[in-house]
Amino acid sequence: MSILAAYMVPHPPLIVPEVGRGGEKEIELTTRSYESVAGEIAKLDPDTIIISSPHATMYADYFHISPGRGARGSFAGFRAPQVKFDEEYDTGLVEKIGDLAYKYSFPTGTMGERDRELDHGTMVPLYFIRRVLPSCKIVRVGLSGLPLTDHYRLGQIIKEAVEDTGRRAVYVASGDLSHKLQEYGPYGYAPEGPQYDERIMDVCGRGAFDELFDFDDTFCERAAECGHRSFVIMAGALDGCAVRVHKYSHQDVTGVGYGICSFYPEGEDDGRRFLDIRLDRMERELTEKKNNSDAYVRLARKTIESYISDGRIIDVPPDLPDEMTGRQAGAFVSIHKHGALRGCIGTIMATTDSVAQEIINNAISASTKDPRFDPITKDELKWLDINVDILGDPEDIDSPDELDVKRYGVIVTSGYKRGLLLPDLDGVDSVGQQIDIARRKGGIGEHEKYKLQRFEVIRHY
Repeated sequence: MSILAAYMVPHPPLIVPEVGRGGEKEIELTTRSYESVAGEIAKLDPDTIIISSPHATMYADYFHISPGRGARGSFAGFRAPQVKFDEEYDTGLVEKIGDLAYKYSFPTGTMGERDRELDHGTMVPLYFIRRVLPSCKIVRVGLSGLPLTDHYRLGQIIKEAVEDTGRRAVYVASGDLSHKLQEYGPYGYAPEGPQYDERIMDVCGRGAFDELFDFDDTFCERAAECGHRSFVIMAGALDGCAVRVHKYSHQDVTGVGYGICSFYPEGEDDGRRFLDIRLDRMERELTEKKNNSDAYVRLARKTIESYISDGRIIDVPPDLPDEMTGRQAGAFVSIHKHGALRGCIGTIMATTDSVAQEIINNAISASTKDPRFDPITKDELKWLDINVDILGDPEDIDSPDELDVKRYGVIVTSGYKRGLLLPDLDGVDSVGQQIDIARRKGGIGEHEKYKLQRFEVIRHY
């Protein structure tokens, strides 16, 4: 069997009457939609409900799947301890997901922290489902900090596991929409909030899952969305299937967006293999970019490919421009994969005899020694998007007024501690934000005195 149906649902604890204590009437439309979804799931009578939740255990580079035989939970944290759950996991399906992940060298499984109790992103959907379907097993899936393409790939693996085990499974993608829809809401207002809700309800309302990839991280962060990655995993679980979509409701009266849609598979459709289509397009774009890159980026790429493929550190090539071999400067090498940062390391001032050698050294460090990431592997090489920043000399400044986030990078120094941030970065829109990020990168406390320097860069793509 394949996935019987999938549902996009929110998880406001307020919607549970024992928690809301009358406040749930404010989102009655969402309640009615939820009851309709629960009734549909009961009619399908699935063996297993797979729930992805933003509030389950989450890692930066790994997807955590429910370990053990089951888990319990309650709304005690929301002053309703009498609303309890005692859920049994589908260990056979979990094992199959793990086997496939191992087969494909994909970072998911039951390793890591054990889930001690169910999270509210899982319990709110179960509150409605258990009223009409009390006995089927569940699988709980966490999100990660990995790119959206990896979330979609996890959905594909889940789909394959369901088919291999013959399970009658329903997928529930738990996730609120934007948390910044109203000034009176718990997180305030941002213009990206209603923009996100409008876009996601349009995309999911049309079943246009390919467009889920077009929501960039900066936009999603500003909108303070909750469930986007959950929805992308769901889309992967329906990969290659035509779907019948029903959009039930959308509400924003609490300042948080609650959207509910259902998706029923209606046969195979190769035109909806969205990850394959996306990766084909990305590969063509990267190939074109590689062919048009300048000598700085070509040197960084050649360095990385040589070092990752066979452990060889290249010499400075003899055919480089004089500007790369005849002068010294600090340099940063930044690596992205599928739109997400994969490594970035550089030097503020020159540490070698030439810009070329600086690039070689920092390209190796960015690809293998960035403490935020595992070393890059051979099979990642064709997906790498690389740029090189050559730094001008830092100059002391007396005030943040002398900074411009688009033109200047900033160096914040306090004693022996120092933090740097490059200019013209996505999501960095103000000088205050730029200084704060650089300060925190340098481990400089909020109330410590510090000095500022600025520098310009020439960015090579």
